[in-house]
Parts: sequence; C-alpha cells; structure tokens
Amino acid sequence: MNLKGWMERDGVLLSPADVERMLKDGPEAIAPCGGEFLLVWDDCIARDAFGVMPGPVPPGTVCCGGREVARIAPDPSPCTLEEAIVTAVGLRSDEGVVAFSGGVDSGLIAGLAHLPCVTVGLHGSHDIAWAEKAARMMGLDLTIVSPAEDEVAEAIRRVVRVIPDPTNPVEASIATTLSFVAAWAEEHGHTRILAGQGADELFGGYARYLTSPDLAAELERDFADLKRQGTRDQAVAALHGAYFSTPYLDARVVRAAQAIPARERVRGGVRKHPLRVVAERHIPAEIARAEKKAMQYGSGIWRTIQRLARQNGYKKSVQGYLTEISRAEHGN
Repeated sequence: MNLKGWMERDGVLLSPADVERMLKDGPEAIAPCGGEFLLVWDDCIARDAFGVMPGPVPPGTVCCGGREVARIAPDPSPCTLEEAIVTAVGLRSDEGVVAFSGGVDSGLIAGLAHLPCVTVGLHGSHDIAWAEKAARMMGLDLTIVSPAEDEVAEAIRRVVRVIPDPTNPVEASIATTLSFVAAWAEEHGHTRILAGQGADELFGGYARYLTSPDLAAELERDFADLKRQGTRDQAVAALHGAYFSTPYLDARVVRAAQAIPARERVRGGVRKHPLRVVAERHIPAEIARAEKKAMQYGSGIWRTIQRLARQNGYKKSVQGYLTEISRAEHGN
C-alpha cells in the first residue's frame, strides 16, 4: 500500500496502519474518509473527494481493476462553521507552510496553524507591506519572497507548460505567483502548503457579489469552478514536489458554509461576513476585517508580466506574449 497525502475519519487522522486495517473490509470501507490523498494498493486506486491530490482516476473515486467500485464521500459529524474551520486547519497543521497574504482567508489559517508563513511580492508591493504588518501583529514566522524580473519570466515559462489554459492572462499570473510559494516550500523541505483557496467562492469574497442580481446562483457557479482552479494550482505545486492543502474546501467547512443563506454571506456591504465573524475570535480584528487585492495584483506579479510583454513587443496584449511563450514551450 502506498499513501500519498493524508486521510482522516470524522476528525481523526489515520495512520497508514489504520488505513490498511480498514482495507481488510474491502475498498468500500474508505468511502467515508476525508483528507487529501492518493491511495494505491493491489490493483486499486483511491483519490480524495475534491481531487486535491493529482492522480490517474477521477476525484472522489475508488477504482479497482480499472473500474469504479466506490465513491469517496466524507460525512463528518455536523458542527458549527467555527468548529469546522478549526478542525479542518488542525488536521492539516502537523507539517507544512502557510501561503500568507495577510488577508482574512490566510490570516485565519495562519493564526490557527502556527506554521511558518511565506508571502510573495515585489519590493514595495501591497502584499509585502500588509503581510509584514499582519505578521508582526500575530507574531508569525514570515518569509518574504521577492522575485526579480528575470525570475518572473522564467517562472512564466515553467507554468505555461503545465496549466490548463496557459494563454489566459489571469490564469497565468495566478499560477506564476503560486509557483514562487511552491518553489520556496520545496527549497525548505515542505510538501504541504496551506492556502485560502475556496474562501471567496464559499463566503462571497469578490467585489462583484455586492451587486449580483442572483447571489446564490453566482456563488454556486463559482464554487463549481473551483475544481478547474484546483487543477491549475496543483499542477504548479507539483513542479516542486508539493501540493496546496485547502482547509476551506474541507467537507465539514463546505457543508457549514453552504448552510448559510447567500444574503448572510454578503451582508450590509461586507463580503465574507460569516468568515470574518469567526476570524475575529482568533486573530486581530484589523486583519479579520481587511479588504485585499487578488494575489496576482497585490504581489506586483501582474505588473511585471505586463512589463515583460511590452519589452517583448506586445504593448497591448499580455495574451499575445503568453501565446508566444506557450508555443515555444510546447514546440509549436
């Protein structure tokens, strides 16, 4: 048996020996297990429900002899949103690093996990200034990664080889930013990177939600898109032998968040209202209430990519620049 990642059952971490004992009752025995894993034994493969861990079978399936024999469907005990988040972060905090921007999403994770934190940002960027301030307030162990322009150019070339939509400027800029987090993790011996992905889609973090004509439908649509985003992020992490661990996509957190009406998630002009309420009980209120730019903008990576595009003759088209790189990297 080979277990990549980790597994749990109703909030209790499972050792490899625990998993082996469960498998004696047949592959269906692991169906209720949560975690972020790829499990291989005999002629069977099982993959976690959300597909965090890459593998050759669809997310949330147990396949034996090339056919699906069971579905991974974690069913943890009902709990409050706060209990869900505390449990989800706790299960992931025995090792790793936190991708930290100083906003409420990563701030709450960092405050609960007590792990080293890393922030990516160019000198003078919004994310560096805010992350340093937040880290001082919270007493965090923070490392700043400030890539040079040539390092950003090289990172773009690496990520366009593996992400699903390499010529999309938003996708490529997010992937490039994340690649520096994953590279730092690899350099310092970490494979697990705790990250705040999913919080915006679950709790209503995007500015457009403030004026949405059908907030519930938009939240549902955006949540469904997270699997596509996850494929991008995990492909980038895999370049450095790591993976992004996502506490907000834990089954118990998703269940608790989706039980909250959409109008309560974005309330009185405040986005992610339920998450901020929980966060204020664990981290400084200033961080819990902070509004943040998206990572590719706050870090300064997007501006650097725009500058590189202009330097390469694409004065108005970052997409044209990315298309040229993608063709070169894929040999087209």
